[in-house]
Amino acid sequence: MLQSKNYPEAAKLFQKVIDEGMASEDATELNCVETAKKYLPTCYQGMGTRAAAQGNYDEAIANLSKAAEVAELYGNVAALKKANTILAKVYQAQGGTAFNNKDYAAAAEIFAKGYAADPKNTQMALWLGTCYCELKDYDKGMEILEKVAGMQGPKFEADAAEANRLLTLYTNNRVAELQTANDQDGIIAMADKMLEQNPANALAQKIRLQAYLTKKDYAKVIELGEAAAAAQPDETEKSDVYFILGAAYNAKEMKPQAIEALKKVTAGDNVAAAQKSVAELSK
Repeated sequence: MLQSKNYPEAAKLFQKVIDEGMASEDATELNCVETAKKYLPTCYQGMGTRAAAQGNYDEAIANLSKAAEVAELYGNVAALKKANTILAKVYQAQGGTAFNNKDYAAAAEIFAKGYAADPKNTQMALWLGTCYCELKDYDKGMEILEKVAGMQGPKFEADAAEANRLLTLYTNNRVAELQTANDQDGIIAMADKMLEQNPANALAQKIRLQAYLTKKDYAKVIELGEAAAAAQPDETEKSDVYFILGAAYNAKEMKPQAIEALKKVTAGDNVAAAQKSVAELSK
């Protein structure tokens, strides 16, 4: 039955072998039981894959979930992994329509189940992170995007890059919302949480530094400034941080340090302002 791809009948027969042979003391019968345990997940996987190909997602999910269940029950690690991988793809396909229609709440509910089945499905993880961020649940969304951004290996390279792009986009969106509310402490808390997940997060260090400057906590800017500058990925971002640091030193009337920091502003939109400040401070 399995060879002819009659998966439902094969599943019934393999289950019957297991049920009737489990208590046996005959070596041949016990060997048949072990073989049945091996192939039972394959039957449910076959039913699930067939249903998915026909667009019957609920049926596919039920059978693939059963495949994962019996694979785990009988210690078949390879079958469990394969069933969950396919199950995640079915959830991805099922949630795709809602996602494309920007029904992020419905899509998130579906994608979350697929993500639980296979966290290494990075395309779906990107969509799930996007859903949460669009729903303003930034903590959940960014946590998932951070995990995708940290995935190593050539197969994850493109999705990791996209995760970093989305992290920047939604971080800036959230910062803009908090700035509108003049909630600098909220920005700092958000940045701190991002840095808990990834201490090397350059954007989090930069936005936190700007928030401390806006709060006029110049001592904190000076404390964190050099490390934030060192973390930046390019000269423009590094220059922005040195401009913030220079402003803090200037506010504290530490002219030599302010001049030194502002001289390091060599790229981006703040070059002219930094040069003007250096000229004034050098008089």
